[in-house]
Amino acid sequence: MKLHISQTMDSLSHDIAEWLVADIQKTLDKQDRYTISLSGGNTPKGLYTLLAEAPYRDQIDWGKIHIFFGDERYVPFDDDRNNGKMAYETLLRHVPIPENQIHYFNTTFSPEESAGEYSKILHNYFDSKPHTFDLVLLGMGDDGHTLSLFPGTAVIHENKKWVTAYFVEKLNMYRITLTVPVVVQSNAVAFLAAGDKKAVTLKEVIEGGYNPDKYPSQIIKPLNNNLHWFIDKAAAAQLETTNK
Repeated sequence: MKLHISQTMDSLSHDIAEWLVADIQKTLDKQDRYTISLSGGNTPKGLYTLLAEAPYRDQIDWGKIHIFFGDERYVPFDDDRNNGKMAYETLLRHVPIPENQIHYFNTTFSPEESAGEYSKILHNYFDSKPHTFDLVLLGMGDDGHTLSLFPGTAVIHENKKWVTAYFVEKLNMYRITLTVPVVVQSNAVAFLAAGDKKAVTLKEVIEGGYNPDKYPSQIIKPLNNNLHWFIDKAAAAQLETTNK
């Protein structure tokens, strides 16, 4: 695991943008596409806004980028709670990615059908490949959840399906989510976490005992150990290990 600690949330967005552009360029030197799973939430929003503008926008070969999403609320695309809409408004409509290379969750299907269709897309992309995504971007909630893997839910331990849908009682809504098996087979995973409200939970996730039912983010362990945490100083405040 590699910790990247920035002074502020704003500098965090710049630091992850610099790292991401370099990773895209390095990867595209060796292959003809770059597959990335985007995260919802507030922290990635600053990153997406930066990537949509110069200089970062002009340093990426967008025609070779393939976009996926880590999870989705079961709401229409035009609903402000939709992760795909947020990414579209802040990034995707501003850059020249071919539309057929952007893979939103289709919430016009039933939740189960949407999960099934998304799973087919992923298997078509990644079956027989050495890894799944080139990068999975993840957030971490104040309660330690990531994707739609919430504390105390059975989906945390799903070990076969790559995508699933289920009803989240405490949110009173369906969520569609990638699961651990597809994420840990990715080439790299990068968590983004910012703010003092994340500090106590982040300490438990990174330095505490292993308890993924309480802190689901702990279960995301890439098989090749290429795991990055991009955090700001406020989120890192409780950590004992703060080497960058």
